[in-house]
Amino acid sequence: MVKNTFYNQFDTERLSEEKYDETYRSAFQVDRDRVLHTPTFRSLQSKTQVFWSGEYDFYRTRLTHSLEVAQIGRSICNFLNTRSDLLRDDYFIDSDLVEAACLSHDLGHPPFGHAGERTLNRLMGDYGGFEGNAQTLRLLTDRIFSSSKSGMNPSRAFMDSVLKYKTLWSELCDGDKTPHNHFLYDQQSPYLDWVFGGRDFPVEYGPGKSRDKFSSVECQIMDWADDTAYSLNDLADSVRAGFLTIERVERWADENKCGVEKGTPVGDLLRSIRGNRVELMAGNRIGRYIQSVKLEEDVNFMSEVSSRYKYKLVVGEGVQSETREFKKMAYDLVFKSPELNQLEYKGDHLLSKLWEILGDEKSPYHVLPDDVASEIAGASSLDSRKRLLCDFLASQTDGSATRLYKRLMVPDFGSIGDLLG
Repeated sequence: MVKNTFYNQFDTERLSEEKYDETYRSAFQVDRDRVLHTPTFRSLQSKTQVFWSGEYDFYRTRLTHSLEVAQIGRSICNFLNTRSDLLRDDYFIDSDLVEAACLSHDLGHPPFGHAGERTLNRLMGDYGGFEGNAQTLRLLTDRIFSSSKSGMNPSRAFMDSVLKYKTLWSELCDGDKTPHNHFLYDQQSPYLDWVFGGRDFPVEYGPGKSRDKFSSVECQIMDWADDTAYSLNDLADSVRAGFLTIERVERWADENKCGVEKGTPVGDLLRSIRGNRVELMAGNRIGRYIQSVKLEEDVNFMSEVSSRYKYKLVVGEGVQSETREFKKMAYDLVFKSPELNQLEYKGDHLLSKLWEILGDEKSPYHVLPDDVASEIAGASSLDSRKRLLCDFLASQTDGSATRLYKRLMVPDFGSIGDLLG
């Protein structure tokens, strides 16, 4: 096996020293495998991507989306490793590491999609907020193995590969106004320090977008793979669900002054809808999006420490423009639709009511699972208790949260033998 000099000991170091057999699995293969074999990863099969899981057999869930992102991420790696003059046979981007990042990127997302994320962030407004990506980091470092709740002891490069956002919640707070998204929990500051080996961000990387743009090359690949998957594959689900019809798309194109000629994004989508070939159109474009990338060298405060920061992923402006167009169409015609908003309202109501019932510390009723109740009772502060309750709600699937709500609120639902949590 050729030694890959792209990575060094700094990249493969883990939070806690650990020995394992390196003769058949690399450090990054261990990271990937640990994610794959957790209940947290399996729960993604019943969490909303766009449409509620279980609503229709062929809609994408968080799990199928994550698998698609992982395939795209590996393909981007293969394309760069074979085409870029900056890489070579003994110096290349590890596709196992990128796959681990892609499989993990949505681990922290709660039930009911982005609506659930907004609800938990509102409920946690006085206790440090909730953010799907921050929750992913919390799972990897502190919570992912349910029996010990000790995290999976990730390598530095793997932890860094899922860090899309690097600004703390309190850094984005503006008086009484708390941030909507794109932050880490304040308690995660030590992990952020560890990822960068104790190095402080230079002044030019201030809190917010300028700091978040500073990502390892694996994180950049994961992010583009995610963009590719949800801007194209989610279109197919939207067509299948009846949200993107020929009439609606034509009207939207006219209102937004988008061309519908052959070769244009909207024009090709319309032709694929007419020919019942949307999946084929999306697949062909995924190939184009993969091949639209290249690497450019970069010099920054981490580039001498790790090759992961020596390069920027540059994506062709044409395909970036396409993804923006497709995302805007999905937002206008799908996410703003009354049908989807009704479901989001339902999810918000359901999570809010569960938060109220399960978080009532004066209630005489023992309604949480024993291990969850015991951990919350043993927490030293109100903030910690709320964070643990939030962990429990975020870990629920669409189905388990709905069943728990019904069991608590609907008189003729449930039995004494039901499983909880």
